[in-house]
Amino acid sequence: MITIWHNNRCSKSRDSLNLLHEKNESIELFEYLKTPPTFDQISEVLQKLNIPAIELVRKNEAVFKTTFKDKKLTEKEWIQAFVEYPVLIERPIVIKGNRAVIGRPIENVMELLSTETK
Repeated sequence: MITIWHNNRCSKSRDSLNLLHEKNESIELFEYLKTPPTFDQISEVLQKLNIPAIELVRKNEAVFKTTFKDKKLTEKEWIQAFVEYPVLIERPIVIKGNRAVIGRPIENVMELLSTETK
């Protein structure tokens, strides 16, 4: 089962979803803007992505520019910010087993699909 944190308004997210359909993957769609992820869900995804929280931030979002741009937040503070403002989460996130990738570029998703689930 592949999980995709998806925003249908995002072309990159739609591209990743289309790729998963083309590859006949079993997909669990998580529309994280409609149902914001919990602190624990975000923590788990960051662990699977193997990146610090700051690398998951969409820095062009208005809320980033007005609320967070010049602040130095801890990992926990960033995760809480994602809970409160899920629009800050880079998309799409594609999860397979214990690994995850940000689907920008689409080649990240293709690489994830080609690896064995751990």
